Amino acid sequence: MTAGLQLIAVPGIPLVRAGDDLAGFIAQGLSVADLTLRDDDILVVAQKIVSKAEGRLVDLTTIVPSARAEELARVVRKDPRLVEVVLSESRRVVRAVKDVLIVEHRLGFVMANAGVDQSNAADPHGPPLALMLPKDPDASAAQMRDELHRRLGCRVGVVINDSFGRPWRIGTVGVAIGCAGLPAVLDLRGDPDLFGRSLQTSILGYADEIAAAASLLMGQADEARRVILVRGLKKDAPHQSAQALLRPAGEDLFT
Repeated sequence: MTAGLQLIAVPGIPLVRAGDDLAGFIAQGLSVADLTLRDDDILVVAQKIVSKAEGRLVDLTTIVPSARAEELARVVRKDPRLVEVVLSESRRVVRAVKDVLIVEHRLGFVMANAGVDQSNAADPHGPPLALMLPKDPDASAAQMRDELHRRLGCRVGVVINDSFGRPWRIGTVGVAIGCAGLPAVLDLRGDPDLFGRSLQTSILGYADEIAAAASLLMGQADEARRVILVRGLKKDAPHQSAQALLRPAGEDLFT
């Protein structure tokens, strides 16, 4: 790993609609900014534009909430149609209290509202729309990586990031929900520390740290910085999907 790290927002990514060519938008934005991708660069792509391109918007006026969704909506004080969408994307409800609905997403993420979101999803003056996570974010990242290689001739890493809350901490941070072309975790156990002591438990959430760094530049409101180029990181470790970041249910210390 080099001592210098660059994070550069790729300009010119427009509002994305279903069926749009994200790799094409990225290639065009890089060209406009006179940026040339290099092998081992990493592109961090906001989940929302991936979901929109994949047609993951749902019109809540078409949703008929189940009795379970109606009951849960009264507890969490949310639109029962939105709760129905959340349940459709979830394996189980982990916690449901006033204003908070924590679930295990069908992909294994433990998160608020199964990632179903209405912010920056669509015009608030139009029909009520909600945006779901991509069907398979790891596959989305791999497809984008392959398409960028086909068009631009270099092998880059791709991280799809989203914002998660964290247990016992205030505030959200960026995390990797999909990745391709880079390690998701780095197992440092056995490496020496400064004094030669062997590390015993250190496993680095590498893709999550990249996602969080990029989120600082992306912003959360109206910044419209949807793709971040990360340059200066290289690790000679096996590539993994973001599923490698999930702790097995059997290791849950809070149930």
